[in-house]
Amino acid sequence: MSPDVRTVTASDYPDWLRAMENGFLTPGAPTDEEAAERLVGTDLSRVLGVFDGGRCVATFRSFPQQLTVVGGVTVPADAVSAVTVAPTHRRRGLLSRMMATDLAAARERGEVVATLIAAEYPIYGRFGFGPATWNTEWEVSVHRAGLDPRRSGQPEGGGRIEAVDGAAVRKYGPEIHARLAKLRAGVVDRDERWWKGRTGVGGPGGREKRAETFSVVHRAPDGGVDGLMVYSTDATWGDARQPMNTATVRDLIALNPAAERALWHFVCSVDWITTVRSGNRAPDDLLPLLLPDPRAARTVTHTDWLWVRLLDVRRALEARSYEREASLVLDVRDEGGVAEGRFLLDVSPAGACCTPTTRSADLALGADELATLYLGDESARRLVDLGRAEEVRAGAAVTADAVFRTGRRPWCPDVF
Repeated sequence: MSPDVRTVTASDYPDWLRAMENGFLTPGAPTDEEAAERLVGTDLSRVLGVFDGGRCVATFRSFPQQLTVVGGVTVPADAVSAVTVAPTHRRRGLLSRMMATDLAAARERGEVVATLIAAEYPIYGRFGFGPATWNTEWEVSVHRAGLDPRRSGQPEGGGRIEAVDGAAVRKYGPEIHARLAKLRAGVVDRDERWWKGRTGVGGPGGREKRAETFSVVHRAPDGGVDGLMVYSTDATWGDARQPMNTATVRDLIALNPAAERALWHFVCSVDWITTVRSGNRAPDDLLPLLLPDPRAARTVTHTDWLWVRLLDVRRALEARSYEREASLVLDVRDEGGVAEGRFLLDVSPAGACCTPTTRSADLALGADELATLYLGDESARRLVDLGRAEEVRAGAAVTADAVFRTGRRPWCPDVF
């Protein structure tokens, strides 16, 4: 019999969870108590599994998400996660069946895009997803940074750094993050459960666990909080008892350059810290240039991050903003069918209109390539040079870059 793709029930969930953990090569099976805890807040109607002989051999789930697009507007997204197929059942089309089921349901719900963080690059392009944001991580050698140790922990301009606990993070974090989402394309929403999980609240009894991180906020001269940083440290000492500790930034939200500068300078000034790992940042982050010697910040990771798939081309393109007036006819190919068509996109700073058209195309590309352009990070000219888009009308790639690209690169701080 063919393996059965179906929605997971509460009784299926422990088996599904074990299959998911095995798929990600996570050792140790979750206990029943852990399964019950993780089931809380999970919408089982959006959890899919493949069952063969009563055993779960593939997993897939989605959840509602809000994605910030260019201009600070959010669109409803179908966030895809927990995608695994057991080694014994690969190359049988199981992922294709689960993906088709989920995307059809997402379209029915009216979600505009689907999103995911790809564990492997080659998998998702065939489903119409394209990498829409990239992340970079730096490692800062504090001793080479050139900061004055007597002053680097003291913000300039009247602001101040204040140590806070988990309760304060839950108080200030959601508002700061909501304000960031209006400033940066690529940001996804964080609900109350996210903040509780990140600050150790939850689990049996709902008691707050011992914090394994340090948290600080930046207060502007008027007393308002405009920045938040959460970081962890190790306990490394040299053979001669010299401190050689590394601070790893787990979260840093700054609403302006002054707050960002103050937070980075602070963590680089903490006693015993000789190395700072930045965590996932935007490729055009200010960090290296906030140091007197930018060479002290060494790039250790640069990778694709948030992948996007357009489910409704018209609503997606009309939702974001544009900085110039232009018209562009896009011929979109989509094996999945939902984004297939030829569209006339008329844009101006006042808004956009996207409609089906029979006019001759200016630019021909796949749904995955259009998704790559959507948040403003990729260049249409580069896609044409790579053979991944066709410039049907001479100069169309230049027009597309003027239409889609943005001054600041999109950034997704989160993994899901």
